[in-house]
Amino acid sequence: MTADSTDTVFGTEQVRRARFAVAAVFTVHGAVTGSFATRVPWIQDHAGVSAGQLGLALAFPAIGASLAMPLAGAISHRFGARTALRGLLALWTLALILPSMAPNLLTLCAALFVYGATAGMSDVAMNALGVEVENRLDKSIMSGLHGMWSVGALIGSAAGTVAAHLGTDARLHHTLAALVLTTLGLIACQGVLDLHSRPDEEPPPRFTLPPKSALIIGAVGFCAVFAEGASLDWSAVYLRDVMDTSAGLAAASTTAFALTMAVARIAGDKVVDRFGAVRTVRVGGVLATVGGILVVASPDAVLAMCGFGLLGLGVAVVVPLAFAAAGRSGPNPSQAIAGVATITYTSGLIAPSAIGSLAEATSLVVSFGLVTVLAFGLVLGAGVLRAGDRRQMSSSDAGAPSTKSAEPRP
Repeated sequence: MTADSTDTVFGTEQVRRARFAVAAVFTVHGAVTGSFATRVPWIQDHAGVSAGQLGLALAFPAIGASLAMPLAGAISHRFGARTALRGLLALWTLALILPSMAPNLLTLCAALFVYGATAGMSDVAMNALGVEVENRLDKSIMSGLHGMWSVGALIGSAAGTVAAHLGTDARLHHTLAALVLTTLGLIACQGVLDLHSRPDEEPPPRFTLPPKSALIIGAVGFCAVFAEGASLDWSAVYLRDVMDTSAGLAAASTTAFALTMAVARIAGDKVVDRFGAVRTVRVGGVLATVGGILVVASPDAVLAMCGFGLLGLGVAVVVPLAFAAAGRSGPNPSQAIAGVATITYTSGLIAPSAIGSLAEATSLVVSFGLVTVLAFGLVLGAGVLRAGDRRQMSSSDAGAPSTKSAEPRP
């Protein structure tokens, strides 16, 4: 059986069900992140670490993810996409328990390393399956899938906020949350496409440098994630310190930014289907650039908040489209997606500290001037996402042989 014959095996209804199953997986994945984030203060107190030590520990999830993500392709090749996702997602949901159990800095760093490694591998596996479903449906779904991740994060954070308000021990909270999310994740994985590599296909290397295509696509994702991370972590501080607003209004700007991102991602698929990936990102880059200019140039807090909103709107769909482009950029989607994911994780890791360091040396206004420049980079670099633009592919690649490396078990 060749990859071109897979559509005769996966019927239209089966692919549509797989879309909802993958969306549920994304929601579960996001809920783990939201559940963890709300209990970080409790974890800090339990481990007895200072703010600086906590900052060091919080670097370990990104380190673990970056090192482990290249393994996802080899695991999927050996066990099949559905089994691999089932196992990796369960490891990720259960890893939620580990940080709250850590009694000191060393064990906290180790727990967060495992937490990040399982997060990264399951992230690659679910994005690779999302691209496969998108290919078979022949319409954009990646933005909506990432929107469902944001919904999951909001649900997890809401539950965590309630648990924190009630004074619930995070060990109990995270154990219960992990069991529930593991069960939901296993149920959701039953509906994803059961893809398997061809018998004659060489297994991907366990560790390898990202392909050149992933590096170029990842550079665009880097710009978007840097702007996202800077805005999420520093928008409230910016409004409080630069615009001299109240703490409540400053906090509201962060919530508004997160909601803007979630709504834009859920609605983004229709825009991408209508205008294509390249044009969507280019226009998004213009919106984000205008937003950055409003942030750094406006003397009014309301206009600055509107600027942060435009930043969120402009960068919202870039990462989903970068994953989609990576998944179509070569014969090994998992390897390319892992490369892009590593770059974007790195961007998310360095953005908050880079903004803080630049602000200390100059000012927050200068820091968000850098964010504005990177946002304009989306306008210049949008063309590299052409590999993920199905509207371009449908006209230029009609009749071309498929390069997909995975097929379903007969």
